[in-house]
Amino acid sequence: MSGTAGKRVLLAARPLGEPKESDFRIEDMPVPQPGPGEMLLRTLWLSLDPYMRGRMSDAPSYATPVAIGQVMEGRTVSEVLASNCDGFAVGDIVFSPNGWQTYAVSDGKLVRKIDPALAPISTALGVLGMPGMTAYTGLLDIGKPQAGETVVVSAASGAVGSLVGQIARIKGARAVGIAGGPDKCRYVVEQLGFDACVDHRGGDLPARLKAACPKGIDVYFENVGGSVFEAVFPLLNNFARVPVCGQIATYNATEMPAGELRTSAVTRAILTKRLTLRGFIVSDFAARHGVFLRAVSAWLREGRIKYREDVADGIEKAPRALIGLLRGENFGKLLVRVARAG
Repeated sequence: MSGTAGKRVLLAARPLGEPKESDFRIEDMPVPQPGPGEMLLRTLWLSLDPYMRGRMSDAPSYATPVAIGQVMEGRTVSEVLASNCDGFAVGDIVFSPNGWQTYAVSDGKLVRKIDPALAPISTALGVLGMPGMTAYTGLLDIGKPQAGETVVVSAASGAVGSLVGQIARIKGARAVGIAGGPDKCRYVVEQLGFDACVDHRGGDLPARLKAACPKGIDVYFENVGGSVFEAVFPLLNNFARVPVCGQIATYNATEMPAGELRTSAVTRAILTKRLTLRGFIVSDFAARHGVFLRAVSAWLREGRIKYREDVADGIEKAPRALIGLLRGENFGKLLVRVARAG
């Protein structure tokens, strides 16, 4: 095994604005050997997520940035190839933060076994992984949708947004999505069962969103920011709740975009409408993981939840795929298939 070459993707430069492929470096790597208390993992699936753009920057944030010359951070589904680690055996399929590399050595911390009988193993990075738990906890713990209320979610065809709307429907609320393009909007309504979906690229978003939400908006799950938030904000009802999960519209921005909303208008609406806006990171709800997994896996088995994966093949495709994700080019949960088990 030690003579077999693997590959890894390093951060080569900090992007200014939109990342470029030259901001990454792909290099060969020797397959590492596990020592006492360690195991060797082979990456099968790599998750690509919007938060990775923030890790490429050294601006102050809630997490440490990736250092120049360091392997890009990422969550993976991996196979145990060799183990000196208690509780893990050769052939186990595990969730692990291996990063963008084909092999990794782990001491078992932050690693958990995946039950392949529960669902396809790739779902541990999507509907049954971090995006799914983000949707579940952000909507139910912060948004608290009630039967008959209107829930709006941006990036509605994506890994998080698609589940937000489906859970809202399960809870008896009306689900309205905002997505980019007619194909995504059709998928959101016809396949996922949303009540409506508005194309944010179709012109006059405020008027079309208002028509789709005749009773206003009670919960807005924020994934995008920018002009989408501008269209949503005037439609928020009294006591509306806004879980703020992401701002993908601004992740590549080099300066803050001009907007019509001003601080005084926002704070006045928060006061007079008694709005709740809460930013969150999924790790805030770590104690809820078991509840989330039981609930969503049951809905999957019952056919009440559907999901879509957008797959790139090969670790060398990861940089281009992430760039596309930040442009909104993906359709569903974005994954890189690095290797096949066995």
